[in-house]
Amino acid sequence: MNDRPPASRIAAVLIGRNEGARLIRCLASVQGTASRMIYVDSGSSDGSVAAAKGAGAEVVTLDLTQPFTAARARNAGLAQLMRGDVPDYIQFVDGDCEVQPGWIAVAHGFLQATPRAAVACGRRRERFPDASVYNRLCDREWDTPIGQTRSCGGDALIRLAALADVGGYNPNLIAGEEPELCVRLRGKGWQVWRLDHEMTLHDAAMTRFGQWWNRSRRAGHAYAEGAALHGAAPERLGVSGLRRALAWGLALPLIAVAGSLASPWTLILFIAWPAQILRLATREGFDRAGWQRAFFLVLGKIPESFGALEYWLRRLVTRPAGLIEYK
Repeated sequence: MNDRPPASRIAAVLIGRNEGARLIRCLASVQGTASRMIYVDSGSSDGSVAAAKGAGAEVVTLDLTQPFTAARARNAGLAQLMRGDVPDYIQFVDGDCEVQPGWIAVAHGFLQATPRAAVACGRRRERFPDASVYNRLCDREWDTPIGQTRSCGGDALIRLAALADVGGYNPNLIAGEEPELCVRLRGKGWQVWRLDHEMTLHDAAMTRFGQWWNRSRRAGHAYAEGAALHGAAPERLGVSGLRRALAWGLALPLIAVAGSLASPWTLILFIAWPAQILRLATREGFDRAGWQRAFFLVLGKIPESFGALEYWLRRLVTRPAGLIEYK
């Protein structure tokens, strides 16, 4: 397949804040395969705006008096695109990612050949998976099944007509905006596809436990918010993740500790955690990576439950959600 599709049909929207060298790599990776590059900045202080302008990108600076969300940034990039030569397809990419050679051509060809496909995504990989256990967990998380699927991540080639059909991203979501978008796309009869092709390299730069904790907390917030929006059948968005987080990260420890006030035997409930780790390690494989993934999947239910509680508390006091960052 030709490695360079008609650039006039494709634009790129990049979002980021203080990504430094990662942003420069990201910009370089889409040059020549997109007719327009839009960079949406959310308050960088590291020269990202100047770097983007120097690479030929149109720069949109978000008004930070309003709560920042990735969804709002992507919508701002989309709005900028509508002011000029409007493309047929948009490659959305996070500023800490690098688009792999050939990806846009493959995804573009697929969307052209599949009229009801709204989204094409591929394999996102972690640039430095061996830098930390947390980076390895990210790399494994993104290894999802090939074929028609229910949702995509932040990196994807999307048909503009489909985005317009559903009104873009939900700007109020602080996380999980991509699955929520895909719910609405599929509700309109559009399809989401995961292609068997390398798409992006991601630089999580996640080397500390606190970063992993915050990322997991954000996931729990996304489960709760997704369930609030689309938790009813048939979608059940976020429901299974939310239930697991609350059961393992909140209900089990609370019941064990509260019950121990009446009988210390209740503490035996904590055996459920290592038993669950063993069960998951059996599924993941008994190598070191399998045990690590199993351990952090179980431990992660605690910060996920905190994220869900945070969402409900903010709704109760009608306070706008703030961005949960791990970098």
